[in-house]
Amino acid sequence: MFVLELTYTAPLEAVDAALEAHVTWLDKQYAAGVFLASGPKNPRDGGVILAVAEDRARIEEITAGDPFVTSGVCLYRVTEFVATKTAPTLERYRETLG
Repeated sequence: MFVLELTYTAPLEAVDAALEAHVTWLDKQYAAGVFLASGPKNPRDGGVILAVAEDRARIEEITAGDPFVTSGVCLYRVTEFVATKTAPTLERYRETLG
């Protein structure tokens, strides 16, 4: 499982100009089963996405296609972790160590 942390690198006006395309991109990733949850940080200086994929390379490929990235308004920090405990609704994503 992955935690994707977005940090805005441009003024909010530039972020907002790319927001509609970013939301369309998010919807595509939800439909593909990659994204589980997402939203803006508070204060609004970026966002967070909870994601699943076969490996980090796939996540990096996906994030490189984010309109926020292609328009130069954000950077991603990708953190991979092993989800050994989950809420019942996320049980299918539960992993074991080793």
